[in-house]
Amino acid sequence: MLNRRELIRRLSTFPLVGGVFAATPLAAVAAGTPKREAPKRDLYKELGIRTFINAAGTLTYMTGSLMHDEVLDTITSSAKDFCLLDEVQDKVGERIAKLAHSEAAVVTSGAFAGMTLGLAGILTGMDEKKVAELPHLEYTGMKSEVICQKSHDIVYNHALTNTGCKIIRVETAEDVAKAVNERTALMHFLHIEADKGKIMHEEWVALGKKFGIPTSIDIAADVPPVSNLWRFNDMGFHFVVISGGKAMRGPQSAGILMGKKEVIAAARLHMPPRGANIGRGMKVNKEEILGMYVAVEKYVNADHDKEWKEWEASIAHIQNAVKVLPGVTTEVHVPPLGNHTPTLRITWDKDKVKTSDKDLKDVLRNGSPSIEVGGGGENSINVTVFMLKPGQEKIVATRLKEVLTKASV
Repeated sequence: MLNRRELIRRLSTFPLVGGVFAATPLAAVAAGTPKREAPKRDLYKELGIRTFINAAGTLTYMTGSLMHDEVLDTITSSAKDFCLLDEVQDKVGERIAKLAHSEAAVVTSGAFAGMTLGLAGILTGMDEKKVAELPHLEYTGMKSEVICQKSHDIVYNHALTNTGCKIIRVETAEDVAKAVNERTALMHFLHIEADKGKIMHEEWVALGKKFGIPTSIDIAADVPPVSNLWRFNDMGFHFVVISGGKAMRGPQSAGILMGKKEVIAAARLHMPPRGANIGRGMKVNKEEILGMYVAVEKYVNADHDKEWKEWEASIAHIQNAVKVLPGVTTEVHVPPLGNHTPTLRITWDKDKVKTSDKDLKDVLRNGSPSIEVGGGGENSINVTVFMLKPGQEKIVATRLKEVLTKASV
């Protein structure tokens, strides 16, 4: 039988790795040794994906916006437990509805999906047989037409025709009166094109009430101002859709459908987890739903006056850097309807600055760091700052001055 001294001597000859004295994570923690973390992968670098400073705005092809840390934390933490998808939508919908002054709300896979689902809910109501029949409307007894102002009928209205409906274009209130019939399911409004139509929001809602037709509005990129989040619910639209991954900085693949309780309840019959419906592919996961709620809550409670002043200061910094250059003129404007933030338009005399808007954008894009700016027309670009990280306005100002100076005669 081995005595204690002999046992210790023999054990000490074993390899440390995998041996009795090898440090396990628990032993290491007990001994005060910090746990080694695996190095974080930089997949952008690993896969050769270009990243850039976004001075162009919340554009989908540029992946929208950057989520707040609180949103990311919510997504990560909520991914570690199971729950019922409908219960998440119930609870989150109640909270968002309260923040947005709506009777009900649901998180969707973007504003486009919200338009399809909202109209689908109006077409079918709570009739599950009809839910399964969409987008085949013929001989079902369902309505089949959506009235829209001519200037409001843009490509995104494909979300409405996905239900099987067709768009009926109008221009005046008299046109609406002539267009309404037993097939009319909805009257749809596009906020960003409001100034191009002859009928404004309040009159559109009033016409819908007059003829007994539900009304909807697309405000995808139309906050700020924050008041737009509830303005159109207060106005009486039956449903409102908005993107989640733009100024509110929620998940890029999320949006919100909000409005009348009966419309939202019917729309949810077309959403996962249910199948046999046109919205089955419009899946939004629990992490996105919860992340979207946190984003909305943070956005509503933000200090928007302070934020606006910061944007103005950043715009002024860039403007001051380039307006002194020969042949360069600048103007600060605020788009009135969508992307309502301070925007700097930089224009140059092509006889004094030998570059085109395309070439200038290419130079910025291919530089280090890469910078994206918006198009402003011939010999002109637009610069926004509300998607810049702190301090990036200085980089944008320096690079623009360098590029325009180099192109000067």
